[in-house]
Amino acid sequence: MWRKGLSVGRVPDEALLTGLTTGDPELAVAFVRRFQRTVFGVALSVLGDPQLAEDVAQQTFERAWRHAQMYDSRRGSVQSWLTTIAHNLAIDAVRARRASPVDPEDLDALLGSVTETPERRALADDSAERVRRAVAELPREQARALVMAGIYGMTAREVADAEGVPLGTAKTRIRTGTLKARALLEAAEKR
Repeated sequence: MWRKGLSVGRVPDEALLTGLTTGDPELAVAFVRRFQRTVFGVALSVLGDPQLAEDVAQQTFERAWRHAQMYDSRRGSVQSWLTTIAHNLAIDAVRARRASPVDPEDLDALLGSVTETPERRALADDSAERVRRAVAELPREQARALVMAGIYGMTAREVADAEGVPLGTAKTRIRTGTLKARALLEAAEKR
């Protein structure tokens, strides 16, 4: 554990995280400084918007502070735990920007249809694995475009900018990748 007078730069990540929960301002600042670039980079790579990425980075550190006791070193490093939090918050921010309003009268039916059950979870895991296999069979540029659009919620314009290709090329990659993946999934279902 860290002791006053020792260099904070040499304190292990786990000790900084523990110090964050104790309210030690020196350790809290050291924790944020150690991981701020990484957390901001993850948020920026998903969002593409520096302002929104800053907000997500701040939310990431707030969540780390509130949930530090949930960190389990057996499941990964402090850095991987933080980047997972940042990635999830960034994805949530992307979804929130694209969310469409729901009629309150439809909310009960909608909630009933998405209730988590063991059967639904097993089906989702199986479906996700089939989708991963189908995407893995696509040409790399189509797979990247499809993942950026489908998983990260990026528009065709954002995919084009991220890949450095014309908008029409990005649209073609997304569309062709979607059609090929759908055909691969349908062929796998018939087997």
